[in-house]
Amino acid sequence: MNILQIHNKIPYPPKDGGSIAVFNFTKGFAENGHNVDILAFNTKKHFINIDSFKNKIHKNIQIIGLNINTDLNPIKALKNLLFSKLPYNAERFISEEFKTKLIKLLKAKKYDIVQIEGLYLMPYIQTLKMYSHAKIAFRAHNIEHEIWEQTLKQEKSFLKKIYLKIIAKRMRKFEVSYINEYDFLIPITQRDANIFNKLGNNKKTLVSPTGVDASKYKGKKQKFEKIKLFHLGSLDWTPNQEGIIWFLENVWKELIKTYPNLTFSIAGRNAPDWLIYKLKEYKNIIYLGEIDDAIKFMQEHNVMLVPLLSGSGMRIKIIEGMAAGNIILSTSKGAEGIHGKKNKDFIIANTKDEFINSIASITNKKIPLKEISFNAQQFILNNFDNFTISERLIEFYKNNY
Repeated sequence: MNILQIHNKIPYPPKDGGSIAVFNFTKGFAENGHNVDILAFNTKKHFINIDSFKNKIHKNIQIIGLNINTDLNPIKALKNLLFSKLPYNAERFISEEFKTKLIKLLKAKKYDIVQIEGLYLMPYIQTLKMYSHAKIAFRAHNIEHEIWEQTLKQEKSFLKKIYLKIIAKRMRKFEVSYINEYDFLIPITQRDANIFNKLGNNKKTLVSPTGVDASKYKGKKQKFEKIKLFHLGSLDWTPNQEGIIWFLENVWKELIKTYPNLTFSIAGRNAPDWLIYKLKEYKNIIYLGEIDDAIKFMQEHNVMLVPLLSGSGMRIKIIEGMAAGNIILSTSKGAEGIHGKKNKDFIIANTKDEFINSIASITNKKIPLKEISFNAQQFILNNFDNFTISERLIEFYKNNY
């Protein structure tokens, strides 16, 4: 099959959750013998030199990037607020240059499947229908309007709440407007699939989570002589920022009084200056920024904290952390879509006291850490192998073509 994926940023190297969600399927499709093209915005914020990795990716993969500036602009944001009905986050990715390149690709090559990666590329669906006979799959990474509604609930500033209320309302309308415009719906979790169905989806659907390359993790064991807490995720994503600050303010301040030698390492790309400055207010926080090797980092630490309060979809870093044998301590929200067993495959905490008690139990070795680590790793290797998940999606496409 010839497959085209379109995305709002270059998904290589796959370091953050969004890029991993896209490129793992790209890799899986290619390894299953299919030809895959990716057309993506090569944004200033996430700029990638494509020539630097051409020899590192599968021969069946071609990545085409367009250097288009999608940076947040206060003047454009104000114009959007006053004169547009679209959410600004979506409007930033509506580009005539991108549309022109897309048309050129569709005219030059016959695609069997076009997989739209995320809501923000859905405005190009009419172009796809006009210039191609390919089946169109909407790969829903999140329920976008839900994230904004949850962020609105957490916001304390009166003025920001007014703005977020407008954005959340527009985002919901924008998201709902594309229901059933696609041929296939490919959500990451069953929960997201259920929400789309309630919104009116009646197209054929396959819940298809993001997997991991099982070969990278087999045989690796985690050590727990010294407890090393860490968080790994995109630090420009609002739910991650929100969860980290909540944890530091409500849990860490209290916890560090009892365990003064405990440290908490925070790693991730694109942390805003205000967050980096904020982290300096708390004791024993090690801010590392973007790291080169996520697997190595996870093996050097052993307890992943995911204090997520909002968001949808699936936390891909949890999948990777479990595969690496880390103990995962997450909120129920963070663990959505994984379906492991509480206190067997991971540990769930939703309140301040639950986090404090869980970390205390981990630190004092009052729970079977090696057993949970082994269970987590086996659960992921048995249920989230990327090759198998990609193969299943290809079969779904073939059976419904």
